[in-house]
Amino acid sequence: MEKTITYFGDVGKENTEEVMKLSAKRASELGIKHVVLASTSGETALIAAEAFKGQNVKLIAISHQYGLKESGKWEVDEENLEKLNELGVLMTTQSHMFSGVERAISKRIGGASRADVISDTLRAVFGKGFKVAIECAMMAADSGHIPVSEDTEIIAIGGTRWGADVSVVLRPAHSFDFFSNQVREIIAMPRSKEEPKK
Repeated sequence: MEKTITYFGDVGKENTEEVMKLSAKRASELGIKHVVLASTSGETALIAAEAFKGQNVKLIAISHQYGLKESGKWEVDEENLEKLNELGVLMTTQSHMFSGVERAISKRIGGASRADVISDTLRAVFGKGFKVAIECAMMAADSGHIPVSEDTEIIAIGGTRWGADVSVVLRPAHSFDFFSNQVREIIAMPRSKEEPKK
């Protein structure tokens, strides 16, 4: 099989609309029925809803977990949430796969957890948006929002800071079975990466 990958010159929000357009096209070609994407406030999810309009695709938007910025609070904009509900887009969250309790232990005791090593490796080698796309797919799988099987393929979309700049075709897996995740195609990604912290 021969397929084109779109490479962006830089990371970030300015790539969002193109990522969604390319993702909708590939979902149609492959008959993919589930698309998982990162969306903190719901803004990126609204752009996705427009791009996938008319396709028989379930959009699952994953936001930061409750309490990440402020204890007990969610970062989703209420107005965006209302619009997404009307459009049939599921906005959800849960504990982040690459942090959670492991991050609490690292903060208190020091050192890096094995989950930190996986997260930092994905972020440094492939870019933050790539790491986010895989993490969101596992969050959706563990929440029961997408099917998980050897035959299932979804599209997972992530971004580096805001918006979206990475899209992949993925065979998803639950977090306890992390190494069964398979990136099967790269639809789009930035060539340059955000430099990792040293």
